[in-house]
Amino acid sequence: MILLLGGTSETADLAEALAAADLSVIVSTVTDLPLNTGAYPRIERVTGALDAPSMERMVRNRGIKAIVDATHPYAAGAHETARRVADKVGLPCFTWTREPTRYDAGAVDIADDHEHAAELAASHGRTVLLTTGSKNLSIYAESCRNSGVPLIARVLPEPESIEACLAAGIEPDKIVTGRGPFSLEENVSLIRKFDIGVLVTKDSGPAGGAPEKLEAAERCGCRVIMIRRPVGEHDHGFSEVESLVRAVCAAVRTG
Repeated sequence: MILLLGGTSETADLAEALAAADLSVIVSTVTDLPLNTGAYPRIERVTGALDAPSMERMVRNRGIKAIVDATHPYAAGAHETARRVADKVGLPCFTWTREPTRYDAGAVDIADDHEHAAELAASHGRTVLLTTGSKNLSIYAESCRNSGVPLIARVLPEPESIEACLAAGIEPDKIVTGRGPFSLEENVSLIRKFDIGVLVTKDSGPAGGAPEKLEAAERCGCRVIMIRRPVGEHDHGFSEVESLVRAVCAAVRTG
């Protein structure tokens, strides 16, 4: 049995590839968003956040032989929990790594963290479009308020995301909801609708729709602030499904 920690758009493909290799898979995701894994009977789904104790219990109770961490590149806490549990129980842990976004350095400002990104975004004095989710909204809202800069937030169409926007002081007409990745046309339309001058994004890679954001920003003359991935995020990771599956099979069947 393999524990696949999901959270990226590649989760279903990874689950199916592991099942196709004759492995039983438990897919664990924080939310209960639909996950199309076909008709594979070897794939089981569980939802809800897993802290270290609950993940360890699942590993021991379900006879997990390996952990595959396919959580978001910026989910540092989830990565640390997976590694810690794997080390404690003595299991191999494989990390799925999204390919980084290729970009023209002259058109993108790289920020070390959200605080840095908020400062850079507000410094341009133009309307900011935030596309990094709802967890760090207050940092951007405060920075934009202090600079007198309008802030538009694009978040998931979930009650908790909208509540986070309102709690940060973002007005309802400046909240855009949707589930990505978004197309080039969708990004261009949004940028033009709100006369966006600065777009803030994470390096979510091609699978996360980052190239479409960058191309839309370039087309509309919009500055981009991209938050750097966590240090070490690429270390010892797999970016090809076939390579990851081969490594998991080798570890499980020879362990």
